[in-house]
Amino acid sequence: MSCEAIDNPLHSVAQVGSPNRIINPFVRLEAAAAASPDHPRPIEGTVLRILLALSLSHLLNDTIQSLLPAIYPLLKESFHLTFAQVGLITFSFQLTASMLQPLVGFYTDRQPRPFSLAIGMGVTLVGLVLLSRAGSFHAILVAAAMVGTGSSIFHPEASRIARLASGGRHGFAQSVFQVGGNFGSSLGPLLAALIVVPHGQKSVLWFSSAALLGILVLAGVGNWYRNHLDQMRGRKLPAPGRHATLTQPQVRLALVVLVALIFSKYVYLSSLTNYYTFFLIAKFGLSVQAAQVRLFVFLFAVAAGTIVGGLVGDRFGRRLVIWISILGVAPFSLLLPYASPGWTIVLTVLIGFVLASAFPAILVYAQELLPGRVGLIAGLFFGLAFGTAGIASALLGRLADHTSIFFVYHVCGYLPLIGLLTGFLPNLDQPVARKCPREPIGGSV
Repeated sequence: MSCEAIDNPLHSVAQVGSPNRIINPFVRLEAAAAASPDHPRPIEGTVLRILLALSLSHLLNDTIQSLLPAIYPLLKESFHLTFAQVGLITFSFQLTASMLQPLVGFYTDRQPRPFSLAIGMGVTLVGLVLLSRAGSFHAILVAAAMVGTGSSIFHPEASRIARLASGGRHGFAQSVFQVGGNFGSSLGPLLAALIVVPHGQKSVLWFSSAALLGILVLAGVGNWYRNHLDQMRGRKLPAPGRHATLTQPQVRLALVVLVALIFSKYVYLSSLTNYYTFFLIAKFGLSVQAAQVRLFVFLFAVAAGTIVGGLVGDRFGRRLVIWISILGVAPFSLLLPYASPGWTIVLTVLIGFVLASAFPAILVYAQELLPGRVGLIAGLFFGLAFGTAGIASALLGRLADHTSIFFVYHVCGYLPLIGLLTGFLPNLDQPVARKCPREPIGGSV
């Protein structure tokens, strides 16, 4: 593999018959790059249409996911549920949505299934239909478990396809994929308020159109993926293992650090996504509508930060992004409980923007630690993120009941300091920097 291909993924390999042509990084290449044992070169340049299709599908998937907790008040009233029963619904969803993902990733690393994404969305569709027609608490549990199962099938393989379509821009590809999910998570509660609450449980069936659209889009993605699996037959792909320059203990330590950083990020993020409106209402006396507007501003900053984090990681390295995105939030999180209404908005926008940049960088870094295990790593870290967020939401709510919502934000403000553990992560970009001097973008190919 050439130094340019490693160091600057915005450049593509030379096209046959076009020695001086500069290639647009977003169009399909005529020639493929050679693969190294540890980092196989994708068959094409960045395939933006596939990344956008995955992002749209992620938006649809996470919109449906976030719809479930948004209608808890409706289900509680209609079925006379206790809070413990509501917790069991969350448990059923989170168990399948988080615990199954590593297993799905482990299996598809060995047996790729191009159309598993469309099948996963089909499982989600069945769960939606069942939820709209559920006449008992046990039927709701089954529906929640099916929605979670569909999500588990979707995420690991979608992350693998995003990497294949990245053209070497792995951080950018994961960011495009992830930003769809962030927007979908913010749309679910809004759509529930506009559609389900006024029209009742049966109106959940209307969202089946989103699942059907997802199936159609993912069928096209699966066809593209199948064609590329055919092309890759006979290529030397990396066997599951570790990064070539690291020992097994170094890899294990790095993975432990990454898990701790995921914990820090998603516990603090959960405190904002679930309890920020209560904090604003209690501290500043805002109306529910005004608090919701500020929550959407925060969620928009999260989506924007996801894209920027991937681009910066591709340009300057994942480790630097991880440093900034976790530890860099600490000054803002520590100031937040003492801020005025105006500064609270500013601080939460900064927190959302900076903190959201972490996940694409962490995921790509972990995939580079263990080449050949793309699906397993994606399933493990997506599952860990979902599971941590779900458990944190319950524990933080209990903490708020026993103390106050203000105490929760005082405690959570210290979580970004866990970012100091980033110092134990090896710099995977150093060998590339020594061997391959950087050339300016736009040079001859």
